[in-house]
Amino acid sequence: MEKIKLGILGFGNIGKVHTDNIVGGKCPQVELVAVCDLKEARLEEAKEKVPSIATFTDAEKMIKSGKIDSILICVPHYDHPKFAIMAMQNGIHTLVEKPAGVYTKQVKKMNEIAKKCDVVFGLMMNQRTNCIYRKMREIVKSGELGEIKRTNLIITDWYRPQIYYDSGDWRATWSGEGGGVLLNQCPHNLDLWQWICGMPTKIEAKLHYGKWHNIEVEDDVSAYCEYANGATGVFVTTTGDTPGTNRFEITFEKGKLIAENNKLTMWKNEMSEPEFSRTNDNPFARPAFEEIEVETDGENPQHSGVLNAFADAILNGGELVARGEEGINGLTISNAMHLSSWLGKEIILSEFDDELFYEELSKRIKTSKRKTEVKEVGTVDMNTSFVKDHYHTK
Repeated sequence: MEKIKLGILGFGNIGKVHTDNIVGGKCPQVELVAVCDLKEARLEEAKEKVPSIATFTDAEKMIKSGKIDSILICVPHYDHPKFAIMAMQNGIHTLVEKPAGVYTKQVKKMNEIAKKCDVVFGLMMNQRTNCIYRKMREIVKSGELGEIKRTNLIITDWYRPQIYYDSGDWRATWSGEGGGVLLNQCPHNLDLWQWICGMPTKIEAKLHYGKWHNIEVEDDVSAYCEYANGATGVFVTTTGDTPGTNRFEITFEKGKLIAENNKLTMWKNEMSEPEFSRTNDNPFARPAFEEIEVETDGENPQHSGVLNAFADAILNGGELVARGEEGINGLTISNAMHLSSWLGKEIILSEFDDELFYEELSKRIKTSKRKTEVKEVGTVDMNTSFVKDHYHTK
């Protein structure tokens, strides 16, 4: 079987997950041939899993080694666009872990370069492989329940104790991660929200910084949005609740969908609400409905599903789970929530100011407890303390 020759950049927690999937036979069209990390102990660990693997401590040397034709970038957030740009400009097919980046300015630059490079460019949005969310999207796009009226996504089961944040001086800092729960835990949820319901047009958010933990970034978020058709939405998340909730509810003209507890339930009205409201003559009546537990295909391959689709796209021209360029969508929502909180006003997404966001973020980076320079897109200095300390710790 023809296989891609993959190199993994960053052999931290998620890099090891991908390695185990490949070694365990879950990705038959992927051959792991190289790994890059700055810690020798991690490289030795990689060799134990794949004895024939080539090891590097310099990302550029791995990219230009001729050993790989594809790369999976598993470094901290700020470095995603920088290394993706380097790889794509050297003709390497590129798959990037979430999020696409920290701020839209750098991600737009990455997307512009991707258009000029003849490579496959994907994003590790593994929650899109979940049968519940795939079916949810299918129902929304079919129009079976009519227009969306309201979306509610409450994702508060991201609980983290203080020791999690104390485990690294880069964690939960503006200079180390670029944000808190929105940038670290929620990129998948924000991606699913827009993938299934579409992009909102306006967002207003209230963020609390270090409300439940001794950190400088957000750990509690409540946001309100509006859509082009007049629908509204609410997004709530935190790392401070336990037990938490993971519930995605969409209300339509003809019913509603709820994804919760690994189950998708549909309530389907006999008549659409707008039509019922116009024609009904009983002031306390409501349309009859049926409750249906929606059947799915039961498949939820997660990370291996994304990697298999990436390999198929390279070898056979198949479809990616998430194109790399799509990462701008969830990040724009996240950035808009931050900017709304910082400025205390509603943000219109079509008028989102990339430069203003970057300026406001830079202010916070300067006062961050971890004083680190964040370089502009397109510059990669392997000797900076930021890269040296962190590109192996994802």
